[in-house]
Amino acid sequence: MVGTIVNTLCIVAGSCIGSVAKRAIRPQYQGALYNAMGLAALVLGINAVVTHLPDSQYPVLFIVSLAIGALAGTILDLAGKFNRVMKRFSKSNLAEGLSTGILLYCVGTLSMVGPIMSALYGDNTYLYTNATLDLVTSMVLASTYGIGMALAAPVLFLSQGSIYLLTTMAGNVISDELMCEVSIVGGVLIASSGLAILQIKDCKTLNMLPALLVPPIFFIIKSFIG
Repeated sequence: MVGTIVNTLCIVAGSCIGSVAKRAIRPQYQGALYNAMGLAALVLGINAVVTHLPDSQYPVLFIVSLAIGALAGTILDLAGKFNRVMKRFSKSNLAEGLSTGILLYCVGTLSMVGPIMSALYGDNTYLYTNATLDLVTSMVLASTYGIGMALAAPVLFLSQGSIYLLTTMAGNVISDELMCEVSIVGGVLIASSGLAILQIKDCKTLNMLPALLVPPIFFIIKSFIG
């Protein structure tokens, strides 16, 4: 839970800094920080794929997972729905700012895969990266919506904490083979997020999130057949 606690505290800290600094946070500074975080996400994603792909027992599974996940997410229009919600909450008041912040903090590959890696392997790398990104984002949001943006921190803690707890409880039935495949898919999605943050290519990563469900479903079916 250390990674989740750090992530939560970063949102609180970012909200405090942003509410105090306000206009001192210039666009060029924001851009520099986002570039750094985009590069970090890209490198972490590539590293996850390169590290786990040689150990994969089903090297084609991540391709199938991405294809099925992207298709399912596109049919459900996850990215489109997310963008419409974001536009709906674009006016400057606390309730709308909180809605925007909660979506940004809680809906993302780093925020979802991070607690799983932390629970199973004690690896908080993804969570620390997400914490840094959320620090920057919360500073920017708080400069507009005020210190009340810190109220989004408990929501993130409950979201990531729930994933951490469920993963810990199910740890005995989650095999290393399954986590290897999930890590590969997650790595690709994290790299995709990095490309989007760097504004190189918007792969609509939200539409591909269902890909994370394909490896578990595959292993469940395999256990019944085998």
